[in-house]
Amino acid sequence: MLKTIKSNLSKALDENGLSKFLSEIRKFPILSSDEEMSLANKWVKSRDTNAAHRLVNSHLRLVVKIAMGFRGYGIPLNELISEGNVGMIQSLERYDPTKGFRLSTYAMWWIRASIQEYILHSWSLVKIGTTAAQKKLFFNLRSLKGKLKAVEDGDLQPELVTEIADRLDVSELDVIDMNRRMSGHDHSLNSPLSEESGGEWINWLVDESGSHENDIINKDELLKRKKMLSKGLNDLNERERQILMKRRLTDDPLTLEELSKSYGISRERVRQVEVRAFEKLRKVVKNIDYKSRNFNQ
Repeated sequence: MLKTIKSNLSKALDENGLSKFLSEIRKFPILSSDEEMSLANKWVKSRDTNAAHRLVNSHLRLVVKIAMGFRGYGIPLNELISEGNVGMIQSLERYDPTKGFRLSTYAMWWIRASIQEYILHSWSLVKIGTTAAQKKLFFNLRSLKGKLKAVEDGDLQPELVTEIADRLDVSELDVIDMNRRMSGHDHSLNSPLSEESGGEWINWLVDESGSHENDIINKDELLKRKKMLSKGLNDLNERERQILMKRRLTDDPLTLEELSKSYGISRERVRQVEVRAFEKLRKVVKNIDYKSRNFNQ
């Protein structure tokens, strides 16, 4: 059923164009908490397609808002929105209204993750690393350079490299390397190597594309990790979940001081809640992974 919703959204975006799509989604009303709970229960308990449609449609503006934040990576906005819609639908498949939090709170992480993965696989300038630190650096470097007013082309000043590395908890070499990659420019593959050679760049490229089997394995692994994260977050109470997400599962984490003021507790108490929540999450993920490995043996 959700596949049909995803197909309809993609069709609407392709056939109507971006501007009309944005105009159309403004017509969908934002649901109240009670309306959302009622529709979510209908979907979870009886797989009511109409309820699913209303839940997804009411959150399309959230998808667009998140997608707009990723416009600086050279990917067309309609593609980012389309991928965000996929994340929105994936969140609905796993949403549990009995946990007591709004769908938007849960969905935003799936939407963001889906868009980020699409960017990492689609970005044309360079093959970006896949470690958590490299992804964090990739998605934060441009905005952090803007905050530090480091907008010039070319290598960063040494003091800026040090500050960025400290803020993002990566090595200075990683910062320099990523900045050079992201500051590059695309060139035509049919451009000549030189006037004398007569050859083209495309003739010297090595085919590094993975096999179809590897692509499937990677997608399955990504989906598996998303499921484990979802299960782990659902096992936390509301405060643990919120503090963990705001501290470790966002591109712009809040400080202990900011969270202590928000929750009216001490910085040390926030830190304790964060550590406890992370340990709970790690234990759940480790347990799921252990069961999965034993099942596959």
